[in-house]
Amino acid sequence: MEAGPGPGVASPEQIAGKTGLEVMQAMLRGDIPYAEIARTLDFTLVEIDAGRAVFQGRPRVQHLNPLGTVHGGWAATLLDSALGCSVHTMMPAGRGYTTAELSVNYVKALTPRVVRVRAEGKVIHCGRQLATAEARLFGPDGTLYAHATTTCLVFELPSR
Repeated sequence: MEAGPGPGVASPEQIAGKTGLEVMQAMLRGDIPYAEIARTLDFTLVEIDAGRAVFQGRPRVQHLNPLGTVHGGWAATLLDSALGCSVHTMMPAGRGYTTAELSVNYVKALTPRVVRVRAEGKVIHCGRQLATAEARLFGPDGTLYAHATTTCLVFELPSR
């Protein structure tokens, strides 16, 4: 017997024939599971549209580095999710992507005193082989904590 995809992973049947935007909309509605990393790091998808994805998270004590600020990897993962999912919305059925480059700029220390942050990703370019996107991580008062860019490789998904 072949093992299924496991918790937090959509089955091939759930995504077959769907565009990336349709997959992301199904995820937002709860029809297909979120990636487990969102549960692990306490963030969630809150908005999705063609070329745009918004995630929201709560920096917590368990996300702190030894200096008492939120670990940069937590912010980078939130930004990476917004970037990748914004690109995902541009994929036609049968096409996929993977991150080839991620660049993050941290501009202000983030602490758990910030009740929540939002990472908003927007596609800059989506072509047949490459896609680029940018994202910003900001607090409820509009304070910018980090911004990022990505380059993604776009490819045909293997048939199953």
